[in-house]
Amino acid sequence: MAVDLLLNRTPAEEVAVGKILCATRGGEESEETQAGAIALARERGDELIFLYVADASFLNRIAAPLVVDVEGELDRMGRFQLAMACEQAAAQGVKARAIVRHGRLQTELAAVAHELEVTLVVLGRPRAGVPVFDDEALRSFVDRLQDQTGAEVRVL
Repeated sequence: MAVDLLLNRTPAEEVAVGKILCATRGGEESEETQAGAIALARERGDELIFLYVADASFLNRIAAPLVVDVEGELDRMGRFQLAMACEQAAAQGVKARAIVRHGRLQTELAAVAHELEVTLVVLGRPRAGVPVFDDEALRSFVDRLQDQTGAEVRVL
């Protein structure tokens, strides 16, 4: 009987089968990644979670009062970017939530993916001309993230 009830559910009543975690930097370069994550969540019926990691570690050699101010600004900027991403998802019929973390992207991304038991992590491609990751380093990061979390990782 429980099977019949499950099979007779309307799409709105279905339970999400997975969780998609989309890491975002915000801005124009992240729009394509966010749109891809939204499309995947809609297609799969998965829960969508946007993650912004505020990393002020580049300020380690600067006076503490300035660092606190910059960390606050990074946090506010991240919250704004995530609100925009959630609005875009809602406009396409996908419910999304947002998380802001502080620290290093690689560490926080793995921690959140593990904590939330996500099934898919979506990352954007590094911008052309910006040497954040070369192809080999990106492959290595993706492999390590998959090993740490057990989640599939896609680079859009």
